Amino acid sequence: MNTSTPALLQVNGVVLSYPNEGLTTEALRQRACAELLRQAAIQAGLLAADDPQPLGGAMTEAASTAIETLLDRELHVPEPSDEALRRHHTAQRGRYALGERVQLRHVLFAVTPGVDVNALRQRAEACLLDVRCASPGGEDRFAAAASSTSNCPSGADGGALGWLTTEDCAPEFAREIFGKPEVGVLPRLVHSRFGLHVVEVMARQAGVEPSFDAVKSAVAQALRQQAFATALRQYLQLLAGNAHVEGVQLDSADTPLVQ
Repeated sequence: MNTSTPALLQVNGVVLSYPNEGLTTEALRQRACAELLRQAAIQAGLLAADDPQPLGGAMTEAASTAIETLLDRELHVPEPSDEALRRHHTAQRGRYALGERVQLRHVLFAVTPGVDVNALRQRAEACLLDVRCASPGGEDRFAAAASSTSNCPSGADGGALGWLTTEDCAPEFAREIFGKPEVGVLPRLVHSRFGLHVVEVMARQAGVEPSFDAVKSAVAQALRQQAFATALRQYLQLLAGNAHVEGVQLDSADTPLVQ
């Protein structure tokens, strides 16, 4: 019988997790990426070499500050052009509508420490397929699924969340719901920091779409955030390509991807 245990999460010999923590793959990736940046800050002379190693994923305040300085120096995020701003605004006009509301219900498959994410996804996808195949006017499979399966208290009310605005939702959840024309059970799982959601849009109330000039600063900030996320992802790939990482798979590259 195979009694081997999973490899501990390590970055260049620094142990970052232990089996009894039951971390998800995403949590392991986050710890590994943070440690890659902490070690890069030390190598760049921005952090003392004897900076204490993270405990439970928590790093020192000095390390956090040094990483911010490192990213300011290493990541080159260009200012979006006016053409890019207008193109993004045209494609995402509904995203900037003011006062938009949606009436939702959902089934939440929560991602918790130690959960088998692949198995959770399979359960969520099976639920999505089942509720999408429900016959109109027949049994309310969505409410039944929410009542029996959802990890959200709303399950007791058939998954109903009522009328929501973007401010009521986590940003990553709102991006998948608002500024779109879809009504009914969405044909995809919606991901958020809480887990995987099967979502039904019961109704929509359109908001007022302001002019480009009125939201230009918000559009610019959105494009800066996108550019920063891309640059950071590529920088981490470069760091991972030059590091020895055990216990989790990271995307890596051995040559610079951004200039």
